[in-house]
This record gives sequence, C-alpha cells and structure tokens, in this order.
Amino acid sequence: MQRIILIGYMGAGKTTIGRTLAKELGLEFYDLDWYIENRQCKRIPDLFAERGEQGFRDIERKMLLEAIEFEDIVLSCGGGTPCFFDNMAHMNELGTTVYLRATPQVLRQHLLMAKSKRPLLEGKTPEQLTEFIAQSLAQREPFYSQAQFTIDVPFLADKERVAECAQHIAQTLTNA
Repeated sequence: MQRIILIGYMGAGKTTIGRTLAKELGLEFYDLDWYIENRQCKRIPDLFAERGEQGFRDIERKMLLEAIEFEDIVLSCGGGTPCFFDNMAHMNELGTTVYLRATPQVLRQHLLMAKSKRPLLEGKTPEQLTEFIAQSLAQREPFYSQAQFTIDVPFLADKERVAECAQHIAQTLTNA
C-alpha cells in the first residue's frame, strides 16, 4: 500500500508531476483541490468567498483526512494545506510526503503559463509577482521543509521535463 503526498507552493507542478508520477507507479491520482470541489459541489474560490479562509481551511482539513485514507494513491495538495492545523503531521504519519521545491522565478514562470488564473496574482507585474511568491514561500517553508523528501523542480517547459521529474521522484522513493 502506497500513499505519496505532494506538497509545495502553487505552480510547483504538484498536479502535473503528480499525474505523471501516478501513471509511472501504477497508482491512482487525486488532486485535493478537485476532490474538495467534487465533494462540496462548489469551486474553491466560491468556498473562500462564502466561508472565508478559516471556513475553507476547515473543509480542506476534513477532505484531506478523507483522501489520505485512500490506498495506492498519489495525492497532490493545495499550496496552503501543509500550513494549517496539524495537517503536515497527519500527512507524514499516513503517507510519504514529497516537497516539490522550486525557486520564485520558476514558480512565476509556471504560474504565468498556467491555464487557470489565480486571483491572488492578478494585476501584479512580473517583478511584483516574484517578490510576492518569495515572501509567501518564506512563510510556508517551515511547513514544507517537514516533508520526508525534497525534490528540486526545474522549469517544466515540456512533457519530457515533467516525465524526468516524475522518474526522479520515483527513483528517490524506491531507493529510500
């Protein structure tokens, strides 16, 4: 039975790499944000708007505790998931946690090429965006660094880079 839990800042590639990693290892892939939206029948921005951040984080925690019970999965968590309650302790206890670490510059590149727009990032120049990411990342690093494994993520320019990153994670976990 395997539970691989991917954490990291938004734009680190948790969903993109997670899907590829799950295929590589023959596991099911779950994205916690999608799981929340399906179970709550609402989009995350709507949950935030209705309940505020604390209300959303309560829901996120409940959904994490459900999803983390699934077996033979790769679970991609939202960027903030490890930073609330004792979520990180639960993830470390019930699964193998992998922090996908990327520089603020790589994160900015990923976020700028993402299909979905993130309200938090709207209206920022590239320089402001990099600064915002660097500050947020510094606040979250103490939580992310509790992961059992840390993998440095390069700019994921194409599917080959994503596949290489997924293979590197698979090898790292196999050799551990």
